[in-house]
Amino acid sequence: MKRFALALSMLVFGLTFMASSASAEAAPPQPPRQSNGLALTPPMGWNSWNKFGCDINESVIRAAADAMVSSGMKDAGYQYVVIDDCWHGERDINGDIQADSKRFPSGIKALADYIHGKGLKFGIYSDAGKKTCAGRPGSRGFEYQDARQYAAWGVDYLKYDWCSTGSQDAKSSYETMSDALRASGRPIVFSLCEWGQSKPWLWGETIGNLWRMSGDIYDGWESRDGHENGMTNILDMQVGLESHAGPGHWNDPDMLEVGNGGMTFEEYKSHFSLWAVLAAPLIAGNDLAHMSKETKSILTNKEVIAVDQDALGVQGSRIVKNGDDEVWVKPLEGGGRAIVLFNRSKETHRIGVTWEALGYPASLGLSVRNLWDHKNLSRTKGSFAADVPPHGVVMIRVEA
Repeated sequence: MKRFALALSMLVFGLTFMASSASAEAAPPQPPRQSNGLALTPPMGWNSWNKFGCDINESVIRAAADAMVSSGMKDAGYQYVVIDDCWHGERDINGDIQADSKRFPSGIKALADYIHGKGLKFGIYSDAGKKTCAGRPGSRGFEYQDARQYAAWGVDYLKYDWCSTGSQDAKSSYETMSDALRASGRPIVFSLCEWGQSKPWLWGETIGNLWRMSGDIYDGWESRDGHENGMTNILDMQVGLESHAGPGHWNDPDMLEVGNGGMTFEEYKSHFSLWAVLAAPLIAGNDLAHMSKETKSILTNKEVIAVDQDALGVQGSRIVKNGDDEVWVKPLEGGGRAIVLFNRSKETHRIGVTWEALGYPASLGLSVRNLWDHKNLSRTKGSFAADVPPHGVVMIRVEA
């Protein structure tokens, strides 16, 4: 009798196991993750970190919002005012993240309302680890709770860093916050600040809207004196990544240093032109409330910005490199091209490009416009060449 009961029990177990296995096999596959539909052109805005670091408060952020409007940057297309690290206080007894009450006595919701009242959008910062890079509370284990808080505050953009992450897997960590943001019920642009260590351009398209592909930018022409990631060093890292960018998902060579003092006027023009031809996010990082006319003239050049914001959404590529002479090209909606003739040397160089290199027949006559001089040049066949100043660019737009 005992043997019969044992056999019956084993039979029931076997049938149950087979049924559960068949059920698992029959379960429909999970639908592929879809993009969030945001940032169909590269985001434009301002972030506090490059100029202010941790030395921020609500007055600094409000002044930046005011200046974004009064300087003409809003009219030029800039939208997001983003607080970087050091805004955090502690979590309350329910685990909800709070602002530093000394730096932001009015609270984040009031600050977001002020920025929205200017016709702008509001961004905030957190980290995938337990702590932010400045040691404030990170979002690890609080992703959904933080996303709900951001939505309640009126956040439109989240920069999500990668400090204090230990052995965390980057893709799954960013997926978790991506899902949390979607579940919050508010459209929030998601900026992955993973520094390129896990090649987010290979997996980030349906997780976030932009991803860093290097460490923090250094306000200098090139790396030196122990500072990594000078402007030209980060530029070189972009070569070969073009196919991974497009509407809603952008390679991010980090925020702009224009106006922060580490480069010359010509070098900053090069910086801005090259970021535009790369279809990079244009996130200013200077003191907007106290910028020079020269800095303003760079950041508000609508013709260069139009290249960055072109609806075709193609990242430009380097098609010529001859020592210090380079040609970068970005295809545009309607069949035109934006071209940056780039001189890395310390002397003026004459740099040219042929129509064949651009994919046009040599016999085709093209209109040529200089985007920094704001002048139409002679209609041209076959090729174009110009004298390019040291560490400078000539940026043109050609169309049939």
